[in-house]
Amino acid sequence: MERLVENLMYSLRWLLAPIYLGLSLAVMLLGVKFFQELFHAIPLIFTMPEVDLILLTLTLIDIALVGGLLVMVMLSGYENFVSTLDIDGGTEKLAWLGKIDSGGLKNKVAASIVAISSIHLLKVFMNADNVDVEKIKWYVIIHLTFVGSAFAMGYLDKLTRKKGDD
Repeated sequence: MERLVENLMYSLRWLLAPIYLGLSLAVMLLGVKFFQELFHAIPLIFTMPEVDLILLTLTLIDIALVGGLLVMVMLSGYENFVSTLDIDGGTEKLAWLGKIDSGGLKNKVAASIVAISSIHLLKVFMNADNVDVEKIKWYVIIHLTFVGSAFAMGYLDKLTRKKGDD
């Protein structure tokens, strides 16, 4: 009976596969949004104020960072929790693929969230004249919470890895 339960639980990891596949749809949607933003700006480029161009650029960077985060979570999560990716020999394999464990993935996700939050905060500061001071304060507090959490997660990971080496 115990072996049956263990085999069943182990097989249930495949329920994550459609979730990781669904993340690829989110990447495609981000690609559509990226080009929508870009094509919307092209006719306005010569009349667009510099600040608006910088805000657009930050938006595009933000979309690219979120897309990269999704790809990293999708591929690393699949490989860590479902099955090893068996990529054809002729296909280029990402250098980090297969080298990120769940702890490393968690730290990379936290660092990506901090980077994305930084972009959002920079966009708020670029548009500070139109944003309420109270809102800016909360954006800063939330960003510092992300930074503190990422730092704490990295520090705890370092401590646990160090103990494992002893």
